[in-house]
Amino acid sequence: MDPNPCSEFPLNLLFGRFIKDELETMQAFLMADELIKKKDMLLKVWAKQVRDLSYNIEDCLDEFMAHVGSQSLSRQLMKLKDRHRIALQIRNLKCRVEEVSSRNTRYSLIKMNASNTIEEVDSYIEDVRNHSASNVNDAELVGFEKPKKELINLIDANTKDGPAKVICVVGMGGLGKTTLTKKAYESKQDIGNNFSCCAWITVSQSFFKLELVQDIIRQLLGVDSLKRCLKELVGKVLKVEDLAKYLRTELSDKRYFIVLDDMWNIHDWNWIYGITIPHNNNKGSRIIVTTQDVGLAKECTSETLIYHHQPLQMSDTIDLLLRKSRKRCEDMQKDKNRVKQLVKKCGRVPLAILTIGGILSTKKVVEWRQFYNQLPSELENNPSLEAVRRMVTLSYNHLPSHLKPCFLYLSIFPEDFVIQIRCLVERWIAEGLVKGRVGLSIEDVGKGYVIELINRNMIQPSRVNIEGSIKSCRVHDIMRDVMVSISREENFVSLMGNDITNKVGEKARHIAYHGSKCSKMHMDQSHVRSLSVFGGRPVKPPTSLCSSQLKMLRVLDLQNAQFVVTQKDINNIWLFHHLMYVNIRCLRGYPKIHALPTSIGKQKGLQVLDLRDTRITTIPTEICKLQNLRSLRCSKSSSVRLRPYHKYFPRARKNGRYSDNETKGVKVPRGIGNLNELHILEVVDIRRTSCKAIEELGELVQLTKLSVTMKKVTSKKCKVFCAALQKLFSLRSLTLDSISKVEVGTLKWLDRITSPPALLSTFRLRGHLGKMPSWFGNLMHLAKIYLEASELEEGQPTEILGALPSLMLLHLDYKSYVGEKLLFTEEAFPNLRRLYVSQLWNVKEVKFEEGSSPQMERIQIWNIRSGAQIVGVKHLPIIREIKFGKTYVHSPKVVADKLQEEVSVHPNHPLLLLE
Repeated sequence: MDPNPCSEFPLNLLFGRFIKDELETMQAFLMADELIKKKDMLLKVWAKQVRDLSYNIEDCLDEFMAHVGSQSLSRQLMKLKDRHRIALQIRNLKCRVEEVSSRNTRYSLIKMNASNTIEEVDSYIEDVRNHSASNVNDAELVGFEKPKKELINLIDANTKDGPAKVICVVGMGGLGKTTLTKKAYESKQDIGNNFSCCAWITVSQSFFKLELVQDIIRQLLGVDSLKRCLKELVGKVLKVEDLAKYLRTELSDKRYFIVLDDMWNIHDWNWIYGITIPHNNNKGSRIIVTTQDVGLAKECTSETLIYHHQPLQMSDTIDLLLRKSRKRCEDMQKDKNRVKQLVKKCGRVPLAILTIGGILSTKKVVEWRQFYNQLPSELENNPSLEAVRRMVTLSYNHLPSHLKPCFLYLSIFPEDFVIQIRCLVERWIAEGLVKGRVGLSIEDVGKGYVIELINRNMIQPSRVNIEGSIKSCRVHDIMRDVMVSISREENFVSLMGNDITNKVGEKARHIAYHGSKCSKMHMDQSHVRSLSVFGGRPVKPPTSLCSSQLKMLRVLDLQNAQFVVTQKDINNIWLFHHLMYVNIRCLRGYPKIHALPTSIGKQKGLQVLDLRDTRITTIPTEICKLQNLRSLRCSKSSSVRLRPYHKYFPRARKNGRYSDNETKGVKVPRGIGNLNELHILEVVDIRRTSCKAIEELGELVQLTKLSVTMKKVTSKKCKVFCAALQKLFSLRSLTLDSISKVEVGTLKWLDRITSPPALLSTFRLRGHLGKMPSWFGNLMHLAKIYLEASELEEGQPTEILGALPSLMLLHLDYKSYVGEKLLFTEEAFPNLRRLYVSQLWNVKEVKFEEGSSPQMERIQIWNIRSGAQIVGVKHLPIIREIKFGKTYVHSPKVVADKLQEEVSVHPNHPLLLLE
């Protein structure tokens, strides 16, 4: 081994990098004069070099920490070679840092006048905004008339007393907020004739306070008034405060109308509102604020005064696209799908439709398909699409620094992909993109990041649960295309697959396979931090899945892969030393994984391990060494299609395929109590787990979600589990399942609990109860309860659960209730919003008394007894939907006909659906 770390070979590599960086910087310097609108190119190149260098330093530090973590002297001696290599890397990095720093000095990169660039961008965006807003004739024809009326009604200009009212118009960039507001502003009948003075002020991202106040005075009070004010201040230092004082005095007895267009942050609003608006004016003045940020709007005014501007209707969008492309509907009969694809790609956003429609006007219809396929590339290179690209990049550039990498991270996922919030936040945390805050869990901080991005209209919520929590989200197509371009430019994400034409970055930190082809990566994999696979149909795994080059891999996500993960794959995965997130739950096809290797104990940094639907039956003891593990999700798969429960359906087979030993749970080891950071644990097979391990479950005091199977559990283990359950004071979600494939077990042992988890929000019970434990009535935070095969006696569900103040969802499934009458009494279920009833064969009547369930919105009933009655729907004031599935004997129409009279006269006109 060469004793000199800076040997000839590393020096050559270092010199080669130096020359390459120098050449790249020089070329950018020479191009800067030619590209006036891109004066920041030099700075971008230098920033790219600094970014790559920071990634390399981070990788080196991670590798260093992994190698010095050994406590054994013999193992440390074995790693001397690795340490020498790391020392060489550190010296090389030090040299590169010095070179990058001196390069900045040589080319004066930081000294460039950034203010000019900001002014140019603001000026350009203002031109785009004004051009879009002035396109009145087109906009009137594509669905702006109704929003205009709604906004004018919200302004309520005829109410001419009271303090100034603030109305906010909110929506994503390019949606037409400025256009809509300008239409209302220019309406003389509704606005001009009702206010003594009006002003339209474009705030934008950067403004000069002195100039802004002068502009407000000029528009509201006139040029002569501004001159008079400036004359009075002659001989004094011109201060914003003096101008603002003059403005407030003059406005104190006037009824004014001000539009503050394009507000970006709450600090600007607080300053403008605090210094320029007279707070003693009760003339009924109005202030309109347009912004992309819902959170900012909520700070400016009340929820009732926020107008959420929506995308155009599909028919209006198609009409606008055809008008701008100078085509008629008759011309597009054979290409209707292509038009719909383009409209969907544009997200029904007027700016995108107007811009793309203008380009299509120069193309033949047969060329539209090629243009659609090349649209991501067109967005990056076509000057005609500059307006759309700038609108997205402007929103991105204005994100706080902690949100930018989180937003770019979303480019990993395919177009139209529904992104689960829990998985996204877990991945962010594993990648180190979420920083902890005092008083908040890191998961809550990550969820806050999601809310921030939604409030800024950067992503769109896809599914919101009954409690109002956002469970999944999507990314707008145009937004994603630009985001992918930025990610590739910054070597952040590289996409690979049969439909991907993007060039793979030299040192991309995140790799995602899209489509059916998992080709080999022809790139440096030593810096890859995440590997995700999304497939359209079954394929072979990528050859690089277990490559030894993926030494810095932190995140491995195969949940959406279309190939079978094997035991060999799982054995090789643990060779990586930096894994923090592993998800090998393949949704299609069952992973052929029978066991976790003992080497998993070496993954000290692992935070998330998802092994659901594998064939693993036992978790090894080595798992207990993973002190950072926050989520452990396991459940056994089964290739047998389940039939109804044997106890109630004699046709269920007894041919051995329904083994009495089969459950979804796995055995957890003794020592499980050492996992102090564990928040999610599922699914534990209590019968196969030792009493000691069950007792240790009570030590997992940070658990928020626990799922267990209780099939044929002994009385002793039930007692131990009850004691453990009462210690889990952080628990929010609990699932108890005693149903096997051949019988329904008992959950009567729940009576032993005296101190239930007080914060429980979601409760799932599958098994025989007979009588509901009295402590159910103490679950003040319970929002959702799912009951199956409980065989509750007459009146049980409604008597005890009806008093719960937070209950929103009552799910009564197969034989959960054996009474003949399901009665919702007066004042019961004060917050219940959804009722699901299925396979309650004994029930003859579901009745709602007057004053019951005042918040009920939806009722869903499936497979009920023939002739059963649903009575009292008229007492549900806000019911919106009643859905029926088949009855046990007759068509659901037999039951629905008896409801039709009540529904037809109900003031809320609920929708009655038959399936």
